[in-house]
Amino acid sequence: MNILFVYHLFFFGVYYTYAQFNNSDSYGYFGRVEVSRSWFNHFGTSTTFIDFLTWPFVNILGFNYEMMMLLFAWFGYIGFVYAYLFFRENIPVKIKVFNFDFLTLVLFLPNMHFWTASLGKGAPIFMSLMMFAYAIGKPKSRWGILIISSIITYYVRPHVFLFVGIGTVLGYMTGREKVALWKKVTIYAGMIGALILVQDTILGMAGLEESGNLVQGFEQFSEDRGAELAKSGSGVDMANYPLLLKLFTFWFRPLFIDAPGLLGLIVSIENLVYLLLFFKILKKNFLSFLKKSPVSVKMSIAVFLLASIAMSFVMSNLGIIMRQKSMVMYFLFFVIYYYLAQQKYDRIMRLRRIRTLKSRKVEVAT
Repeated sequence: MNILFVYHLFFFGVYYTYAQFNNSDSYGYFGRVEVSRSWFNHFGTSTTFIDFLTWPFVNILGFNYEMMMLLFAWFGYIGFVYAYLFFRENIPVKIKVFNFDFLTLVLFLPNMHFWTASLGKGAPIFMSLMMFAYAIGKPKSRWGILIISSIITYYVRPHVFLFVGIGTVLGYMTGREKVALWKKVTIYAGMIGALILVQDTILGMAGLEESGNLVQGFEQFSEDRGAELAKSGSGVDMANYPLLLKLFTFWFRPLFIDAPGLLGLIVSIENLVYLLLFFKILKKNFLSFLKKSPVSVKMSIAVFLLASIAMSFVMSNLGIIMRQKSMVMYFLFFVIYYYLAQQKYDRIMRLRRIRTLKSRKVEVAT
């Protein structure tokens, strides 16, 4: 983890250098709170909440821009620590892909570090999602982490909190484990109750709080949002794409030929890794694996698919796609890792049974 910290710190330097020569939201976050004299005027969701988090460090503790960037980079690193704990606790089997340890490979993906090493939403949302994924496995002993991560997720990105809530409920409803009744009731009541309480804020993010037809309202919002984002230099007209092509674009583009600049070319290499990893689960037995999988896997695939489908309808800019998908890709990596580990475990057990049968036959023969 020490090497991972140094690696993440390196990307803090990379992003800081990038921000000197390119437009960066980090300057906006710092500039707004630097001239503000009221902390609670910034209390709210989304961008406002980042201002709220930033205000006391700038106006009370005297942090400058570089110190705030470093603080949020540390938040991003904490996210990677919890990602490691989430993966390792649920998957003790080590897997190699492309001659690399799977977990090491996904923990050192450069795009993930780049977008979680600066002042903005990327670092805290990634941190809170990984904290939540780690805590939800043992909610009784990790209730503090669970509550804190849920609050941060909701206030940074309310719609992502919606996906996490639904994914968690689906995971506990369909997981293979025999979950204690009290745990199911607690999870269901907590997540459903929270979603009911915050539904107006979540719908308000898309201007749907007063919509009589949510489906039609979301379609209109996604068309308007997509058209707005498509106007930029790295815009992609996804309005008429079929769903599978929208998802492919969100997950795996840019892919060399459509890369926006040098950063896009670097991200294309990483997207190729995503694509090759995704091919690992395109097997006949993957669906049967999902049916028998535990809560953690079903929750992860539900959160990943819900977020991907929703965001693929409103994202029409490759630059924004590169940044937005970083917060949910680790849920896909977890599913792939668990699937490969399960396949390896099944092979080991099958070989052991074969050896046992052979040894018994030898004993009978003698």
